[in-house]
Amino acid sequence: MDTEILVGIFSSVTPSKKPPVTEPISRAAVLGTEAARSSASVKIWATVGAVFLTLTLYLFVRWVSGPYFETVASGPTEPPMYMKIPLIANAVILWIGLPFALWYFIIRPWVRERRITLDGMLLVSMGLMMFQDPMLNYYSTWCTYNAWLFNQGSWAPYFPGWVAHEEPGHTVPEPLLTNIPGYAYGVLLLTIVGCALMRKIKGRWPRISNLRLVLVTYAIAIAFDFVMEALIMLPIGFYSYPGAIQSLSFNAGTYYQWPIYEGLMWGGVQTALVCLRFFTDDKGRTLVERGLDSIRGGFVKQQFVRFLAIFGGVSACFFLFYNVPATWLGTQADPWPEDVQKRSYFNPGICGEGTDRPCPNPDLPLPTHRSGFVNHDGQLVLPDGVSLPAVVPIEGR
Repeated sequence: MDTEILVGIFSSVTPSKKPPVTEPISRAAVLGTEAARSSASVKIWATVGAVFLTLTLYLFVRWVSGPYFETVASGPTEPPMYMKIPLIANAVILWIGLPFALWYFIIRPWVRERRITLDGMLLVSMGLMMFQDPMLNYYSTWCTYNAWLFNQGSWAPYFPGWVAHEEPGHTVPEPLLTNIPGYAYGVLLLTIVGCALMRKIKGRWPRISNLRLVLVTYAIAIAFDFVMEALIMLPIGFYSYPGAIQSLSFNAGTYYQWPIYEGLMWGGVQTALVCLRFFTDDKGRTLVERGLDSIRGGFVKQQFVRFLAIFGGVSACFFLFYNVPATWLGTQADPWPEDVQKRSYFNPGICGEGTDRPCPNPDLPLPTHRSGFVNHDGQLVLPDGVSLPAVVPIEGR
């Protein structure tokens, strides 16, 4: 009995490292801070998504209601059959697969669970991501699509602050029959495969760090891009990189030259998308969805905020890892190869023969769609009603 009393007295006067009274308060404070951060995270990404969605809607409305909603003709050069057959087959296969993708990723989950899954929202987000596609030519036209493919011109000139020269009927056309399904479920399928590879690598080397896992995935994405673009898509004439830096290109000087930095840029986009889908919490939510439970206003509002956050994350991947470096690299372009300039389906009245302006060349000034330009005779051609600025005298002379 005396021992029990002594033990009780000793335990009552011995200081505790974590007083039971303060522990619940401290833990609640920590959880409250984490919840606030998560809530701020989803709101920030939803805001980013709202900005990109507003830009997308603006581009679409301006495009379909303006003069650039016009078919760009491929010109007198006829693409060879080794281009036509795979290009048609590619578009047909992609459109045959589109309804199956919509059923599998959106309709079926909604019928079964009355909700849209992460992959369903990624499908829509990646499809809308297509509207960023022309941005790589923001300052100078260094990439062109094959105008022989079905197109309705391009919305590129409606990007705020657009610089590169474009004219209705003579612009880099967007191949809609390929790019719409290609960006939507094509990129999604590549992302799903990338996640499967990451799981397999993690299973094979369980102790691999996340950083090394991402770097390995990035290396695989670059290698895959080389196979898909340099060995398949470019040779069959789907598009061309005439303004590529030739010292940094594979098959330099040809219509199918592949700039190495293209692999670095698109490999970065694909790796970022894979990471966005792969690294989820215990509820299966991506980084941009953290704090979704804190959004009040009902199921519809919560899911719309969730979509905006996912779309913001997807759009940021494309914008930061591709379009930001691509717009700068476009200003460093080499002269267009003759192999491109002689093929009108890669150069539908943008420059060269049949126009009054030479194709982009680092030896010439970089013109804009509003500025003058140097013509084939080396003369400066100014827009109608524009004259050279007057020289302002310096005071004191």
